[in-house]
Amino acid sequence: MATFLYKVGRLAFRRRRYVALVWVALLALAGFGAASASTATSSSFSIPGTEAQKAFDLLEKRFPGASADGAAARVVFQAPEGEKVTDAANKAEVKDIVAELKSGSDQIADVVDPFTGNAVSKDGSTAYVSVSYAVNSMELTDATRDALEDAGHTAEKSGMTVAIGGDALQVMPETGPGEIVGVAIAAVVLVVTFGSLVAAGLPLVTALIGVGIGVSTITALANVLDLGSTTSILAMMIGLAVGIDYALFIVSRYRAELAEGREREEAAGRAVGTAGSAVVFAGLTVVIALAGLSVVNIPMLTKMGLAAAGTVVIAVLVALTLVPAVMGFAGKRIMGRKARKAAEAENRPDAKPNLGTRWARFVLRKPVWVLLVGVLGLGAVAIPATSLEMGLPDEGSQPTSTTQRQAYDMLSDGFGPGFNGPLMVVVDTKNSSDGDAAVDRVSQEIESIDHVVAVAPAVFNEAHDTATLTVVPKDRPSSTQTEDVVHAIRDAGADIKDDSGAEVLVTGATAMNIDFSQKMNDALLPYLALVVGLAFLLLMVVFRSILVPLKAALGFLLSVVAALGAVVAVFQWGWLGSLLGVEQTGPIMSMMPIFMVGVVFGLAMDYEVFLVTRMREAYVHGESPAEAVVTGFKHGARVVAAAAVIMIAVFSGFIGSSEAMIKMIGFGLAIAVLFDAFVVRMAIVPAVLALLGERAWWLPRWLDRALPNVDVEGEGLRRQLGDDGSAGSDGDAGGERKLIKV
Repeated sequence: MATFLYKVGRLAFRRRRYVALVWVALLALAGFGAASASTATSSSFSIPGTEAQKAFDLLEKRFPGASADGAAARVVFQAPEGEKVTDAANKAEVKDIVAELKSGSDQIADVVDPFTGNAVSKDGSTAYVSVSYAVNSMELTDATRDALEDAGHTAEKSGMTVAIGGDALQVMPETGPGEIVGVAIAAVVLVVTFGSLVAAGLPLVTALIGVGIGVSTITALANVLDLGSTTSILAMMIGLAVGIDYALFIVSRYRAELAEGREREEAAGRAVGTAGSAVVFAGLTVVIALAGLSVVNIPMLTKMGLAAAGTVVIAVLVALTLVPAVMGFAGKRIMGRKARKAAEAENRPDAKPNLGTRWARFVLRKPVWVLLVGVLGLGAVAIPATSLEMGLPDEGSQPTSTTQRQAYDMLSDGFGPGFNGPLMVVVDTKNSSDGDAAVDRVSQEIESIDHVVAVAPAVFNEAHDTATLTVVPKDRPSSTQTEDVVHAIRDAGADIKDDSGAEVLVTGATAMNIDFSQKMNDALLPYLALVVGLAFLLLMVVFRSILVPLKAALGFLLSVVAALGAVVAVFQWGWLGSLLGVEQTGPIMSMMPIFMVGVVFGLAMDYEVFLVTRMREAYVHGESPAEAVVTGFKHGARVVAAAAVIMIAVFSGFIGSSEAMIKMIGFGLAIAVLFDAFVVRMAIVPAVLALLGERAWWLPRWLDRALPNVDVEGEGLRRQLGDDGSAGSDGDAGGERKLIKV
């Protein structure tokens, strides 16, 4: 691997004009595709293999033309205190609004008058107008949304309180100015790390080119591949972070080679051959983690993972080719005057040890104490994770300042908490001898279930072989009582099917959320086993060790559980919520744990590979295990710390997003990187290696012979280039290993 990448680095450096031209052309092509593509719509949401999805598919088939995927809105009216919506003046105003809505847009499919559609509360204080559209929310025009909002403003002039709920007001999520702040912080960190504006700008420019290609490609293919509006944001978040980090590691190694007196082309080749090898394997762990999301079998999550993985692949290719090409254009300016003097001073025999060296020596002196403090500290932060409650956000989880939340609360007050999460029960009577009798029995059984408020009369399709019943539970949609109602209906339906042949299915947004959460819970352990297992094998090949990959995996689990604890404390308990812009607490999104496991595992292995590879390299070339730890921190600690700060800054920038999911993921990833880089990799890892000593690099002889040697540490490259001391013992196999040059 190192030998091949060495040649790639030299070629890219030498042919830099052609390499740069190819990447600029790819960026232009992707940009043109994104600009000419139609506006992305919201991704279709499906959960294969669940009862709720089966019922939804049956409705699509048996009730054609019902526009089940069309946008919907509810215009909620609340009369002033002491009045009723049914009073003559208020009633006339509501009817005028109904007429205004019907003529407001040609995208409207239907508008239901509350006085004829039984949409007035028992006390007469609240009523709502149901508006359905022929297209989904992302296809609604601005004029259509304006007409909806204008209707609400008109009604408010009469003195009534008006709020609008439903997905018709849903818009593309915004990331906010925090994203720009995150990139600005990354730039400052790079300037401090390198001491040169040219060297600092190089990782930013190359990362932006890579992210530009990835995100533009996603935008261009969004409608073709049914990619959701958040897919490009997540790809940008991850691609920008790893793109800057990968370029940072190669530029840092290039400058180190220059400081040792190498020619620029030779230094570029060696930088890509050594640091580039670590980039390849670090990128592979991220890709494995993201692509592994497909095992959950939820199309939306699969597409998000694959799109982000594609952006990571582009970031790796940019780091291996465009970065050495740009280093060629930068010339000697990549090493500022101060940076050259600092490098010369650091390489002198009497040089003062840097911070990384001093920290490594401290850990080697007190490994048990450092290990205990790190593990117990993260364990304490992880405690809130034991109270984790999962669900999908609805309008009740939005800030109280939004019209959607106000509509939600008004409907809860007027019609009961369960009104915002009605259940749709679908009865398939095709295989029943008496369909009407079966539907009547279903209705009676549901009415007898605790916490059910009302069951609407059944509605049959034209073929009279399928009926739907709307069930209003007593409690709010995300409550455990409502979940119990769903399970009770399904249990009753199983008995009815055995007796009459009629199949009873429960669907609707609330049932979909319950099934989604259950599916995510069921998939977590298999996904974790798959991702950790594959990455363990990969790291075993990289480090030629069993205990080092095992330590890496256990450290990751500790950091991700601690990060989940922090997410629960902020977004579920509300700690520091106002500081982070969390206006409404609630359950943690169902996809959050499994998404964090995937992404954080990939990113955590980045730091493991970059830091421990340098230790492995020193150990292979003859240093003792303790000396190798110090060498790894001497050369890698500052760069790994800078890379972590950059990732934290980039992820934190997305906390300002208007989308709750993006905000939560941004915070979760930022805090996870903080824990993993500075507690696990910088403290727990050297402490464990100090306690293990030679055993850390132990590998059975039979396994050493069976595993391919990809030469990540550059042993074969050094031997080929004739460096002194390149034939040092590998320290664990007791003999010379075969080198596979790929």
